[in-house]
Amino acid sequence: MDVYNCLKDIRNSLGVLSVLATAAVAGLAQTPAPDPAPALILPPAPPAVTKFFPLSEIRRGQQGVAYTVFQGTTPEPMAVEILGVLHNAIGPRQDMILARLEGAKPEYTGVVAGMSGSPVYIDGRLVGALAFRIGQFSKEPIAGITPIQQMLGVEDAGSRPGVELAGAAVMSTAFDKSAASAVASPDAAAPLIQPMDTPLVFSGFSPAALQLWKDHAPAGLVPVQGIGGSESDEKQPEPLIPGSAVSAVLVRGDLDVAATCTVTYVDPAKLLACGHPITQFGPVSMPMTKADVVATLASPLDSFKIINTTETVGSITEDRQSAIMGEFGKPARMIPVTLHVSGDGDGLPEHGSVLHFDVIDQPQVTPMAVMVAVYQGLMQQNGYSALTTYRVQGAVKLSGYPTVKLDSLVAPTDTSPANLLAALALGERFTKLYDNAARRTPIESVDLEVDAIPRRLTAEIESAQASKVEVHAGDVVTVEATIRPWHGDARNVRVPVTLPANLPDGPVRLLVSDGSTLDRLLQPPQFNAQPLDMAATIAQLNSMHPSDRLYVTLLAPEAQAAVDGHTLSAIPLSMANALEPLKENKGMALNGESAMPIASLPMDAVLSGQQLVTLQVEDQ
Repeated sequence: MDVYNCLKDIRNSLGVLSVLATAAVAGLAQTPAPDPAPALILPPAPPAVTKFFPLSEIRRGQQGVAYTVFQGTTPEPMAVEILGVLHNAIGPRQDMILARLEGAKPEYTGVVAGMSGSPVYIDGRLVGALAFRIGQFSKEPIAGITPIQQMLGVEDAGSRPGVELAGAAVMSTAFDKSAASAVASPDAAAPLIQPMDTPLVFSGFSPAALQLWKDHAPAGLVPVQGIGGSESDEKQPEPLIPGSAVSAVLVRGDLDVAATCTVTYVDPAKLLACGHPITQFGPVSMPMTKADVVATLASPLDSFKIINTTETVGSITEDRQSAIMGEFGKPARMIPVTLHVSGDGDGLPEHGSVLHFDVIDQPQVTPMAVMVAVYQGLMQQNGYSALTTYRVQGAVKLSGYPTVKLDSLVAPTDTSPANLLAALALGERFTKLYDNAARRTPIESVDLEVDAIPRRLTAEIESAQASKVEVHAGDVVTVEATIRPWHGDARNVRVPVTLPANLPDGPVRLLVSDGSTLDRLLQPPQFNAQPLDMAATIAQLNSMHPSDRLYVTLLAPEAQAAVDGHTLSAIPLSMANALEPLKENKGMALNGESAMPIASLPMDAVLSGQQLVTLQVEDQ
């Protein structure tokens, strides 16, 4: 009975609770819901007239709007909430405004590579440019803004380099992204605050060529994730306005390299973009083009824009810490390069293939750009293989100087293909030209003729001997060398040499060697030596010995001096004493033995190795 009463009480209690719940729901239904927050209406386009918002008026919680291109050529608005100002965040008196991007697209893509430079407005006035991202795999699109006052200092910096302007410290060294971190992370290689990546898009380059660029790129020019193309002849009717995509071109033509960011400020003569440097080389000359954003690819690691560069509208003239500056209608200084590849292998057209491209005239970039472009051009043929050998001939023309001539056979080795070795050799010569402080005139053109031979042509000097050991001054001696081709049978070659008539009695040595060994003897390295002038540098480059000849060199027991890129062999002791002060001043290298080339023999392969033959000169 007690159990029954208990169950009855529980049932009645549940009934009361049910009534109360029903009444509560009915009451809620009668209570009017609060009105939703009104949607923020963003201006569809930047203001036609630009006014500036002072950094001193920036406050937490302010609402603004930024513009960037997600697809096509039309900038789209996105809401911005100001979080605060980070003082001295990227350098002394280099402040950064911290902001959160709002809206469906930025919340989906996050901070995008190529978005740097996107203008930010508050109350219709320009605050600055989106330029920095915060960390990686961030859950919120939080970005750093470069204040417009710091960007406006770029124009004055171009006319007065090295002066502080508007609180912006102008620097001339190459930009190091790690130096821009405002908050150091445990791993110094991964700063929490760093510039948004500027996609350096390579069109027509293979992964191997990109890796070669990475291995030799200066700071700030490492390829970042990005794809695209180039249509430099395509007209783009839309004008460049704040929020448009703009590109700085490093290589154009059959091969293209371009860096793309976003326009911040435009006036009739010039524009400012990026909000951070691309290279920070200071004064530059790069073609400035419009750009079409094909798509924006969202990624948890690194979102980026897929871009086609289009119409050329001027040149980028300044690349500084706070922005890049472009001038409309101003042509950029470019170096035309022609690469003609022919050969008897498969995969080449009947008359070979020709690549035409231009590279910017910039000491930090030109040697590397030519090197990587030639590397790519030599391996893009169907007939290319790791065993291909190249006969490289060409000319580098400089205004007011003799032509730098190229003529060598380049064959693969066990570790490197011939196209890489040819590209590295060309890049080394370019570097010597650009590193010369005496150069005052530009490089006018580069023309290369390459004959591709579909096999490996290398050979090694195994041994050498003379037809007789006891000789007299003025005798003719036959030097016989054993040459072993790669994967071939050894063969003997004979070189007749005439000994000088003034050889003193006693032992004398003959060096049988390749061309590079002879070059090292005639042009010994001089540490801390005075730099050569331009004419001497060109003469030294043109005097290098071909790689496909066998050389016999007399090592005479007389002094040899290397002065200003020239080698003086068999100099009298009195002259050596007179030149001694030059040696002390690092202007001369003095050697007690003279290298005197006396004979050579053409070979059908790239030769390597050296052998010594000792003769005994007797009194006649």
